Formats: sequence, C-alpha cells, structure tokens
Amino acid sequence: MKIQKNGSAHWSGGLKDGKGEVSTESGALKSHPYGFKTRFEGVVGSNPEELIGAAHAACFTMALSMILGEAGFTADSLDTKAVVTLEQVPDGFAITAIELNLTGSVPGADEATFKELADKAKAGCPVSKALSAVPISLNASLS
Repeated sequence: MKIQKNGSAHWSGGLKDGKGEVSTESGALKSHPYGFKTRFEGVVGSNPEELIGAAHAACFTMALSMILGEAGFTADSLDTKAVVTLEQVPDGFAITAIELNLTGSVPGADEATFKELADKAKAGCPVSKALSAVPISLNASLS
C-alpha cells in the first residue's frame, strides 16, 4: 500500500518582510499565515517547527493507541505535546531536539508497561522515523 498526502507553502517578499501561507490537502490549514516574526520573534502565528511538532504528536499518539490495543489495552485518553527545539548552529539554524511529553489514562496498565509501550510507539511511528536524525526524547506518565 502506498499513501501520499501533501502540504504546500507560498511565500512572497524577502525573509524578514515577506509573508507566507501554508495549506494542507485536507483543508485543515488553508492559506494559514506564517512568517519570520512568527518563527523567530515570538509573534503569534504559525511556523514550521510547530507544524512538525503537531504532526509528530499526532503520529506518535496514534501509533501508541495501536500498540496499546495489540497489548490488550484501550486508552481513556492520551495527550502528547511535542516540543521542537530550533537553534542557531555554526552553519545556520537546525532542529536540534524533539521532546515528546505524554500523559495517558489507560485502565489496567501500570507505569512500567505504559512506558515500555510508549517507547515502542516512539520507535515505530513513521514521523519519528522520518525525524530520526534529531534526538527524540520521551517523557511518559499515567494520570
């Protein structure tokens, strides 16, 4: 099976004064604005790092749901926040780390089992695999 999805971006102007728009095939984002100030100066708006974080959190959480099911568990809730770190490095900027912070409510699962299954999901998630050049850490706890 081969599945292809797409996202797109449009940009006009220079780096600091220009404006961009990002869209997704599904329409979840449609001409959503982003720019230098939203990425580097803390202005409210979107940026590539938060989009990577959202994609990673979504993929990881969905993978964990599958792995929990295979182990005989069903989550009441799984909440993941992916913190993507962008830093200046000698040759420009780079994503230097991703931290997945997971809290779950899983009836019947103990903390050790939950962490073991979460680690398995982190390793097997397609987005984790795509981002494997970056150190990915995981903090998992049951609520």
